[in-house]
Amino acid sequence: MWIGVDLGTQSVRALAVDDAGRTVAGAARPLGGRREGPRHEQDPADWWTLAADALAELSTGLGGRPVGALAVCATSGTVLLTGAAGVPLTPGLMYDDARAGALAAAAQEAGAALWTRLGYRMQPTWALPKVLWWRDRGLLAGGVRLAHQPDVVAAALVGHPVASDSSHALKTGYDLVAERWPTEVLARLDVDPAALPEVVRPGTVLGAVCREAAARTGLPPGTPVVAGMTDGCAAQLAAGALGVGEWNAVLGTTLTLKGVSAALPNDPTGAVYSHRAPHGELWLPGGASSTGAGAVRALFPGADLDALTAGAARVRDVAPCYPLVGPGERFPFVAPEARGFLGRGPLAVSGDRAAVFAAVCLGVAHLERLSFEVLAAAGADVGGPVSFTGGATRNAWWNQLRCDVLGVPVRLPANPEPALGMAVLAAGAVTGDVPDAARRLVRVRRVIEPDPARTAALAPAYHALVAELVRRGWLDPRFAADGG
Repeated sequence: MWIGVDLGTQSVRALAVDDAGRTVAGAARPLGGRREGPRHEQDPADWWTLAADALAELSTGLGGRPVGALAVCATSGTVLLTGAAGVPLTPGLMYDDARAGALAAAAQEAGAALWTRLGYRMQPTWALPKVLWWRDRGLLAGGVRLAHQPDVVAAALVGHPVASDSSHALKTGYDLVAERWPTEVLARLDVDPAALPEVVRPGTVLGAVCREAAARTGLPPGTPVVAGMTDGCAAQLAAGALGVGEWNAVLGTTLTLKGVSAALPNDPTGAVYSHRAPHGELWLPGGASSTGAGAVRALFPGADLDALTAGAARVRDVAPCYPLVGPGERFPFVAPEARGFLGRGPLAVSGDRAAVFAAVCLGVAHLERLSFEVLAAAGADVGGPVSFTGGATRNAWWNQLRCDVLGVPVRLPANPEPALGMAVLAAGAVTGDVPDAARRLVRVRRVIEPDPARTAALAPAYHALVAELVRRGWLDPRFAADGG
């Protein structure tokens, strides 16, 4: 059995699959947090307690089958401080906690040359500004050590503090090329490198399940615990997108793209950033938009989505739509001042609801196509297969629309959970071949083919949206130079 654990925002999920990718057991526990203004915290004790409870339930369903290894993924940029023995000293500051946003400029300036080489800009909710926030409060002293979210669970499993993985350490400023903490940048920021954890590549064995954790979870003592990756990367592994040029597009509340590139892409705007792949010397570039299916939930609360979809399927002409329901965009372009629009007006529901629904769905598809244009311009390989995952894939009409806009075949994985991605990584770490583990464990339930005539018919609307984004000053004009 191969086991993956996913520490999400709202739940902890544990999954066990056999060597053919069949689910043998699974369990989940709800996870809460505290939000106040720009702050978002969780109690690190809950991460271990709930993960242990989920693993204990999962273990009862294994029937004594041997376990090969386990890996943990978590939210990207979620950090906390611990004592030297690994005991949490602070709440977990979550991936979207913006309390340290004013310090992002200092973090960017101190390491501008490095961040440019790594292909990104330091963002307000990333982990390094949070480190500076703790620094300003005198908390980075006396043997205090920074940890990332999955480290808490991994440490409890093996019985001692563990190294962080380079995937979760990216937003803390870890140099993924030199594979070290950038001491010269940290010196400019007055951050002692001793407060930062050792870092290893994803797939590195961190230790083995200790007897205390075995008694708590029901896992066999001695089970290898493997360094994981962020939840976005885990979803990519669960989609089997591990070959150069292959991509996973996750459409949930927001739209996230993750792919594989032989070379490190570079996007000077900061919209694109890259993780190291858990195999070979490859890179996993991508980005996370503020647009997505959340626009449907915000604009059509409680609506009959099946009826809206049926109506939208009959709509032929829609105005250009940028389906952003909150302020600011981060991918495929960075524009804090961006606001959603429908035609030349604000994004709102009026008149024909089915037409607005169709415009929103098409707008998301257009942003997806634009994302691939931006990734290609940054130097990413984008010529391989595309997989769709996320809650929006339950809408077959929207899947086909997105496929037609992209004009490429699309795969729908059978089980796109990040927890499965961690099971894939655990299996690949033990066998030494992550792509082969993905081929064994990841199943495709369907392949969608694009309709070439529909792709051509949808192109003018895409060009119109790109032109409008350029006109508003949010998108680089080069993407409209050839009509999109």
